[in-house]
Amino acid sequence: MAKCDICGKGVQFGHNVSHSNRKTNAMWKANVKRVRCKVNGASKRMHVCTRCLRSGNVERA
Repeated sequence: MAKCDICGKGVQFGHNVSHSNRKTNAMWKANVKRVRCKVNGASKRMHVCTRCLRSGNVERA
């Protein structure tokens, strides 16, 4: 469940590349926190990435 409810940022896929240029599958997860936010005057728990928290896209309750 590494997906932001605000911006939709989620997991990204790619390869780990070794010195011998062998490629193995890799997955990078977004830094998502479960925080209490104000939505329409009421508080609600949401999954929000730290980029949205830092930029002020979410008002914490």
